[in-house]
Amino acid sequence: MARNIQSLERAAAMLRLLAGGERRLGLSDIASSLGLAKGTAHGILRTLQQEGFVEQDEASGRYQLGAELLRLGTTYLDVHELRARALVWTDDLARSSGESVHLGVLHQQGVLIVHHVFRPDDSRQVLEIGAMQPLHSTALGKVLSAYDPVAHSEALEADRKAFTDRTVCELDDFEQLLDITRARGYAADVEETWEGVASIAAPIHDRRRMPVGAVGITGAVERLCRSDDEGALRPELIAAVRDCARAVSRDLGAGRF
Repeated sequence: MARNIQSLERAAAMLRLLAGGERRLGLSDIASSLGLAKGTAHGILRTLQQEGFVEQDEASGRYQLGAELLRLGTTYLDVHELRARALVWTDDLARSSGESVHLGVLHQQGVLIVHHVFRPDDSRQVLEIGAMQPLHSTALGKVLSAYDPVAHSEALEADRKAFTDRTVCELDDFEQLLDITRARGYAADVEETWEGVASIAAPIHDRRRMPVGAVGITGAVERLCRSDDEGALRPELIAAVRDCARAVSRDLGAGRF
């Protein structure tokens, strides 16, 4: 059996570390987190920096992911058929709903955000392409868990952490929630992952009628929920999300749903 190349494994671990948590990390933090000597960590960082995969802030000396890595990731996403087919429809959904739109796929026991359309206002927002969301608490994750057998298995095996007092963690309750999701054709997350935040998502299918992703909107609870009906989601937003998912599915050859 071929042996793994240790330096490449360490470089990959370093990139994953920089991709999560704090935006910038110092040499000591990186070395300590990965159990490496400072000299070893510095050598790997210097190589990654020369290739453009890592950048160093001149003022603080801290490291962050570099532009070359973003370029490679964007190249991958540009050829991703799901994202390409969804571009126009997700833009339309953002305009019609007034909220941010996320397109997600199953990846490593979570939801990988492969496309993000900003909320169409002047507020400061952070691009979330490449971010990971949990399967059990987010609307995108519940949709994937409800329709994709692999996602379902991974959600059951994962540690269903309680992010708020509304997060559904117990197995029976979670399975019941997935049954509801399949019955109504969409999933909701009302303060189950983040306080004050709600989301709605629907499944996307391909030409084989297989679930290949999910699309949803995310925004403040007061905008997504009705104030006169015990916090129920606004039906026009649910319809808009489902229409978007069906449009992308049709473009992928799924026909009518």
